[in-house]
Amino acid sequence: MASPGILHVIEIGHDLGTFAVAATGQGLRLVLLRGLSPGELDATASREGLCPRMGGAGPAVVAARQIREYLDGHRRSFGLKLDLEGTDFQMRVWQALARVPYGRTVTYAQLARQAGRPGAARAAGSACGANPLPLVIPCHRVLASGGRIGGFGGGLSMKRALLALEKAGSPDPSD
Repeated sequence: MASPGILHVIEIGHDLGTFAVAATGQGLRLVLLRGLSPGELDATASREGLCPRMGGAGPAVVAARQIREYLDGHRRSFGLKLDLEGTDFQMRVWQALARVPYGRTVTYAQLARQAGRPGAARAAGSACGANPLPLVIPCHRVLASGGRIGGFGGGLSMKRALLALEKAGSPDPSD
């Protein structure tokens, strides 16, 4: 098993774009929706006291495989170890997000209620924006009030593509 002080990184090329996963020996730490920008990996690793290393080990390899299966339409859920850190409210929002079923959506207001803070839709939106594991913690499944598409770190065209992918659906090999 990899040392928890090392951040293993794997890039994933796909028709939707270039993605990257970063994991410690404890689990998946980061999913980047636009691949690695210059300095982003070093800045993230430095901020968290980790040493970045391109190439995979353990959780990074498993995460890259499962994310590719998801993007290819062959996976509906993830079975990954996570190395996730956030505030208490962020963690509750992310846990609520993780329970939103494949192919379904919720609003920011619904998400805030599920996280135990009715009326905190904007705070739930901020927690979605701080989500370090998009796709795995599916913030693309959150819509603004009235069903408007809302924002997404990977851009609105990617959000629409992910929602369309899930609407098309396919059997999950882990089911």
